Amino acid sequence: MSTEDNATRNSSEAIDHDSTHSTTEADTSHPGDGAAGPITLFFILGLVASLVVGWVIFPKLLYSSKEQPVHYDHAKHNELVDDGCESCHYFREDGTFSGVPKLAQCIDCHEEVNGESPEEEKFVREYVEKGREVPWLVYSRQPDCVFFSHAAHVKMGKMDCVTCHGHIGESEKLKPYQENRISGYSRDIWGYNIAGFKRNSWDRMKMDDCSECHQRENVNQNSVQTLKGGCLVCHN
Repeated sequence: MSTEDNATRNSSEAIDHDSTHSTTEADTSHPGDGAAGPITLFFILGLVASLVVGWVIFPKLLYSSKEQPVHYDHAKHNELVDDGCESCHYFREDGTFSGVPKLAQCIDCHEEVNGESPEEEKFVREYVEKGREVPWLVYSRQPDCVFFSHAAHVKMGKMDCVTCHGHIGESEKLKPYQENRISGYSRDIWGYNIAGFKRNSWDRMKMDDCSECHQRENVNQNSVQTLKGGCLVCHN
């Protein structure tokens, strides 16, 4: 075989080898490329599902909703009284706060049904005539370990009720009471935004909100009652 024939044969073998090697590399270089799409899709779907469960479904499961025993019309009563909120939520002579009105206070005006409101009739028939206190669900009730003085805030601090309680005095019907299934506290304490954001001062009643207000208003951080500072100002 001539030198020229050998060269031609070697060249053909080299070409065939390169072609086979290239085909093998093309077949095996990226074996997982086809799975990237489904994996990304499952990740996105899982992320969206987690956000929906955590931000939408879980808060609804965490709180139970209860209606008040009687739907009290604040707006109507405010039209008939002289001192606004303090007509029913007054300070006693010793400076303590009366809180939610007792039945004896309501009987002065509601010893019998005065109008055509079914809620008033329910109040008179089920509570006044039977001498039963109304088991009101208090939106702003704090934990037992918290000391809050209305006198210090309203009388000394000149704070308006709206600052903490919102415009409930203008409401014609009481909103549902939402109770945390774990802690038993009202949702008005934690706030309705699961992320903790708030637009108004009355959107939440947590310790951070109290502390923020005290610092902003340059409030004396020592308790008037105990003369102690730190946690003992509000916690006992």
